[in-house]
Amino acid sequence: MKSFKDIYKNSENKIAGIAAAPGIVIGQVYLFAKEKLEISKAPITDVAEAIENFQEALRQSKKELNKIFGIAREKMDEVRAAIFEAQVMILDDPILIQNIESRIAKEMIQPEFIVADEISKYQELMIISHESYMKERAHDIEDIKHRIIRNLQKKRWQSKIETNLIVVSEALTPADTLLFSRRETLAFVTDHGGLTSHAAIISRSLNIPAVVGTHNATQLIKEGDTIIVDGFHGYIITNPTDEQLHFFTEKQKKLQEIQKGLEEFRDQPAVTLDGKEIKLEANVDVTGEIDVVITSNANGIGLYRSEQILNELGVFPEEDEQAIIYSKLASRMYPKFVTIRAFDIGGDKFRISEYKEPNPFLGLRGVRFLLENETLFRTQIRAVLKASENKNVRLMIPMISTLDEVWRCLDIIHECKSDLKREKIKFDNHIKVGIMIEVPSAAVMAKEYAEEVDFLSIGTNDLIQYMMAVDRGNDLVSNLYQEFSPVVVRTIEHIVKAAKHSKIPVSICGEMAADTLAIPLLVGLGLDSLNDVSKYNFIRKKS
Repeated sequence: MKSFKDIYKNSENKIAGIAAAPGIVIGQVYLFAKEKLEISKAPITDVAEAIENFQEALRQSKKELNKIFGIAREKMDEVRAAIFEAQVMILDDPILIQNIESRIAKEMIQPEFIVADEISKYQELMIISHESYMKERAHDIEDIKHRIIRNLQKKRWQSKIETNLIVVSEALTPADTLLFSRRETLAFVTDHGGLTSHAAIISRSLNIPAVVGTHNATQLIKEGDTIIVDGFHGYIITNPTDEQLHFFTEKQKKLQEIQKGLEEFRDQPAVTLDGKEIKLEANVDVTGEIDVVITSNANGIGLYRSEQILNELGVFPEEDEQAIIYSKLASRMYPKFVTIRAFDIGGDKFRISEYKEPNPFLGLRGVRFLLENETLFRTQIRAVLKASENKNVRLMIPMISTLDEVWRCLDIIHECKSDLKREKIKFDNHIKVGIMIEVPSAAVMAKEYAEEVDFLSIGTNDLIQYMMAVDRGNDLVSNLYQEFSPVVVRTIEHIVKAAKHSKIPVSICGEMAADTLAIPLLVGLGLDSLNDVSKYNFIRKKS
């Protein structure tokens, strides 16, 4: 029987991209190209009228985005839907609005030109950033810019797409992605974009297969073509042969059979035929996702991204405020465990504006930031300890790269415990403390680290990026991001053996942990638990 590798090996009609949302789709193409707006720089005579037209365009743009935000809340969780709420907030930015209105009055030219020029300044700063996350956000702002200009010109966006087609485009905004989904779009294919693009995130949330970052799909694919989109491996097959159609049709049927069997095994333990039970734990961004974790019957929360609290609140919460958040989380999951990762700040995650680094991924991020800001770190540790009274909370430290960092963290935790004892505050004195293995130096020294902590968690996203020296969100080099590379597999095996030697548990998180093709390999390597239960309930079925 032929495999994916066999099918792709000699296929001249394949286009390679980034696998952004899993699934296999066969269908016809709708080639989507946004209308190019012609922007006038003509002079104006009535400044008051021009500013009123600008204000009206803002109101209309907000009205449109609020409507889209409402749709998003119906179709996705609150966290993903907040993408559109953030866009609405940009339209309320007083500095941006004041700058535009001041320039209209001073330069006396068409508002549409001022809007395009002023917003483009923000985009240029993001595009020259070293962070793929910031570059992706520049595309989101492009949508806002076009929306205001279109409303200034009294134009309306109209789509003629029929239902059940594959959308192929140079790029898609979050709004495009969401609105196309209402037309029962089968899949998305784009020339640009990476895994961190909001279009990719929304595709995953809506379970619509997507391949992004193809560079030239729009040049090679024509309107009405029949294509195959493989969101697992990141390939598109154009005008497939009978053999290719048969192969992928059979794969579709197999996936549908697996999907149908999910519910039957949801409440059963994930056990292999030889009796090995694998814990399926969840990754959680915000407390609003706990309902999904509970209904999916996860074994617990393997990774609670505490830095998302900062995104929600916009500030560092006080100790008691954090303690309440963590306590509610622990109470809802009791008696199952909750693993709270200390603030993972920097890189492509939450950033602190006063820190301007040429390369944030290799800078003050994770534990480095925490140790540099010890008061903040101690505040969070105390809050986590206060929430641990029922003994179902664990603390995990991100981005460890040296043993000295481990020792310093453990010393601070010990001091915080001593302080709480003096204050007669109850907590779990034997709280489990673990570290994330995300840096090659930590992977190499995993045996020594395992002797110091209570558990290890392998963060595959960063580990693979650092090991292969590749930005997985950069479509120019993303083909080098290979989770099945012998280097990656051997490294994971080395870490697992180190954990087993010290008799401590080891888990894995990141995209690889939710890759259905990787799960048999990870189980075979000896992983105790896999994080992101929502992606693979089906492995509860004995196999």
